[in-house]
Amino acid sequence: MSTGFDNTLYILKQKQHILERIAQFKGKLYLEFGGKLFDDYHAARVLPGFDANGKIRLLYELRDQAEIIFAISADDIEKTKTRADLGIGYDMEVLRLIDDITKMGIAVNSVVITKYTGQSAADAFAAKLTTRGVRNYIHRPIKGYPADIAHICSPEGYGSNPYVETTKPLVVVTAPGPGSGKLATCLSQVYHEIQMGHDAGYAKFETFPIWNLPLKHPVNLAYEAATADLDDVNMIDPFHLEAYGKTTVNYNRDIEAFPIVRNILSHITGDEDLYKSPTDMGVNMAGYAIVDDNAVRAAACQEIIRRYYSALCDHKQGKGKASAVEKIARIMQELSLKPEDRAVVRPALEKKAKAGCAAAAIQLADGHIVTGKASDLMSASSSCVLNAIKYLAHIDDSMTLISPIILEPILKLKIDILGSRSSVLKVDDVLAALSITAATNTLTERAMDALPQLRDCDMHATNMLHSGDAGTLRKLGLRLTCEPEWPSKDLFF
Repeated sequence: MSTGFDNTLYILKQKQHILERIAQFKGKLYLEFGGKLFDDYHAARVLPGFDANGKIRLLYELRDQAEIIFAISADDIEKTKTRADLGIGYDMEVLRLIDDITKMGIAVNSVVITKYTGQSAADAFAAKLTTRGVRNYIHRPIKGYPADIAHICSPEGYGSNPYVETTKPLVVVTAPGPGSGKLATCLSQVYHEIQMGHDAGYAKFETFPIWNLPLKHPVNLAYEAATADLDDVNMIDPFHLEAYGKTTVNYNRDIEAFPIVRNILSHITGDEDLYKSPTDMGVNMAGYAIVDDNAVRAAACQEIIRRYYSALCDHKQGKGKASAVEKIARIMQELSLKPEDRAVVRPALEKKAKAGCAAAAIQLADGHIVTGKASDLMSASSSCVLNAIKYLAHIDDSMTLISPIILEPILKLKIDILGSRSSVLKVDDVLAALSITAATNTLTERAMDALPQLRDCDMHATNMLHSGDAGTLRKLGLRLTCEPEWPSKDLFF
């Protein structure tokens, strides 16, 4: 895939713009930080050239001037809300992020538990943080929010929240997921700063939608597809258009919330002209680092198709809404996209039709497409991965990388001893066997060395995969989609 985004330019422009915003508020900025700090693979997919860890590297560049506050909702802790990509709860994700960020030398200030109404799980989490030496604070819901501005901006409103003492000019407020209370935490802190006679301001950092791209640009439509289950809609920012006569793009929740945020900020700071639009509040410079518009358009179109397949599978499993599928289908119609425009779809389906069993296809970096089919020993995904690394290592397709003599005892162990319901070896089983064989077989070692070349390659399977296979393939960096078909007639999946 062609590079369409200059990440070095992006970091340079983004850092400079944030420093300018800090200066605007005379040396103290509370920055609401949306999206993922690490592993922002959506951005990397739709903006080829974007560093998936670019946000945390940006903060690393600013580490001498920045500290981080995590906001997490007590409701999310109580309901054990999880990150779908990692399969861990929001509370554990906060701990993971604190560990990773601290190891990078970036200061973590504290954790704010928001929307607290006595949830016992939140109490337990707070106690855990305290015993591990992490400062933590409790924010309770404010009566009359969001209509009663006078009460919100009073000692009984934001004033009732404990003040988080900070020392750096940039305070990044981030969270493990949406709806965690980042905005309220920022505004509460600005209220306290102003009350104490300090200069302070608020700004927002979100990568998508990209405000200075057209409303119907595929990159912005890919964001709509990614958030189809949240009913987010990209819109022309009417406040910015009215104030400046310029067309910019924002999304519905920020536009709807802007009058409230503007009124609260005006009440706190006494400056009625601080921000004239939600676009004004943002500091995102990603649009200025796009160097090949055709490349990012093509990448975003592929991401929309991937999101369509993901929504189909989620709906099939009862985890997603039909409205999400319908919304992405409408986006595809707008761009004249079809599922077959994903290059690996047709070869996978043709392999299935020819072999009469489950199949998979991988498109490698040079455009070559490799297929694989299910067998008595291994899944179609396992077969496809082996065929792909044989091609990459220039090993003849007729060569057997792993002898059935090695694979059969592993399968027997899984079924007879460990009680596995699966009658075939999954990808991680096959890779483990491959690594053992590589110790004494130079041919297999060559194939193992080719595994990193699968990163960022597209893959399509003709049925939904068990979480084990799907997880391993994503760890390999493969961009996986599946047909919304059950792998078998078994009810347990």
